Amino acid sequence: MIKLVLASTSPFRQTLLRKLELPFETQAPNIDETPLSDESPNELVARLSKAKANIVSKQYNDALIIGSDQVAILAGQIIGKPLNHDNAVSQLQQTSGKRVDFVTGLCLLNSRTGQTQITCVPFSVYFRNLSKTQIERYLKKDKPYNCAGSFKSEGFGISLFEKLSGDDPNALIGLPLIELIRMLHHEGVDVP
Repeated sequence: MIKLVLASTSPFRQTLLRKLELPFETQAPNIDETPLSDESPNELVARLSKAKANIVSKQYNDALIIGSDQVAILAGQIIGKPLNHDNAVSQLQQTSGKRVDFVTGLCLLNSRTGQTQITCVPFSVYFRNLSKTQIERYLKKDKPYNCAGSFKSEGFGISLFEKLSGDDPNALIGLPLIELIRMLHHEGVDVP
C-alpha cells in the first residue's frame, strides 16, 4: 500500500486519523498561516491545506499526503486560537448564545502523480447562553487555549453547546474523515 502521511503534528488530527486503522506517518508542515487580504474563510483553509500537503510532499516521492486547516467564524469574522485564559474568556463571552461556523479544508496530494483533491467541509456550533462562572469552570477543566473558538468538543466543551449541525462531526475536531475516506478511495485506498 502507498505510504500515508499526515501533514500535521496536531494530536487531535492524529487521533482522528487512527480511527481509519491505516498506518501513517506525521510531518510538521511549518508554513505561514497568515490570511491573504480579501481571502474568504473557504479560500484560506483550501490554500493552507494544499500548502501544507505541498511542503510535506517534497520529502516523499511516493505517498499520499493529507493536509488540513480549520477556521472558526463568528458574525462573518474569523476568530483564532485564544492562546491564553483572558482571550478565551473573551471569545466564549462573545460566542455565548450564538452560532459559530467552522470551515475545515482538506487536501489529499499524491506525491507520485501530482493528483490533488481539495474540499472544504462546514460545521456549525450553537452555543448555550453561558454565565461567567460556566465559562471559568469550563476553561479550568479543558484549558483549550490552542483551539480555535476556545473549546474542545471532544472534551468537556460539549457542555457549552445547544446543538451541532454538519455532515461529519470529525470536521469540527479538524479532520473530516467522511471526505477523506472518499478521497482515499479515489486513490485506490479502501477503508473497510
